[in-house]
Amino acid sequence: MKPLVSIIVTTRNNEATLDACLRSIAAQSYEPIELIVVDNNSSDATPQIAQRYTELVFNKGPERSAQRNFAVRQAEGAYILIIDSDMELGPEVVAACVQKVQSTPNTQALIIPEESFGQGFWAQCKRLERSFYVGVDGIEAARFFDRKLFQRVGGYDEHITGGEDWHLTDRVAAQAIIGRIDQVIRHNEGRIHLKSALQKRFYYNKGFLTYYQSEGSPAAKSPASSVLTYYRLYFSRPFTLLKNPAYGLGMLFMKTCEFGTGALSLLAARRAKSEAEA
Repeated sequence: MKPLVSIIVTTRNNEATLDACLRSIAAQSYEPIELIVVDNNSSDATPQIAQRYTELVFNKGPERSAQRNFAVRQAEGAYILIIDSDMELGPEVVAACVQKVQSTPNTQALIIPEESFGQGFWAQCKRLERSFYVGVDGIEAARFFDRKLFQRVGGYDEHITGGEDWHLTDRVAAQAIIGRIDQVIRHNEGRIHLKSALQKRFYYNKGFLTYYQSEGSPAAKSPASSVLTYYRLYFSRPFTLLKNPAYGLGMLFMKTCEFGTGALSLLAARRAKSEAEA
């Protein structure tokens, strides 16, 4: 008998992308699958869309780490796959994940590579950026887990919103082998507006302070070193950057803005923490 896989999707006002996400889950070649959607007080049609696909629709906050942990507590699957509501699974993703963990000794978690798509110039820049990360340990994070292992390491740290995927992957890697598959998750970036993207980055990067100060990987504890690692990666493939110079330059500009915004966010978080402790 094939093991049950619980797929977890967290949402908040995601009516624009959720139907495609859930359709991709319904179209998986693998069975049996249990779909769990955990919303966070959406004001749009997100809950109604989720209810078309599963009865397991819950409401929980305040952030995605808490939503995910709550979903795992509801799950009955031997394995769990955790994705965002703007992601779409290739039809063989779950089958490939189960085959990999069952055929590879001690592999209890998996990285699934992502491809971005969307509309407009900045979405194409993001698509180019994500292409650099495929197969790079320390940048990609695990999404498929043995449920008992997930629970044993304590799941996501609910104090971290921003860096929580890497933080969990670090702790899982200390106890089990993390493998990877070739099937992909397609990440719908929609139409990216640079200003709103940077505002979002500022918000989530505040959570990185908690990650950097946690017992994470040594590289993660040095933000400056981490930034240089990204630039070294980009310039290690100059032909990829130059294949479409406009997107290459746009990507570098966007990442520089994001890193600058991230630095400001970390400074703000450190200042707030110091004032709270004073």
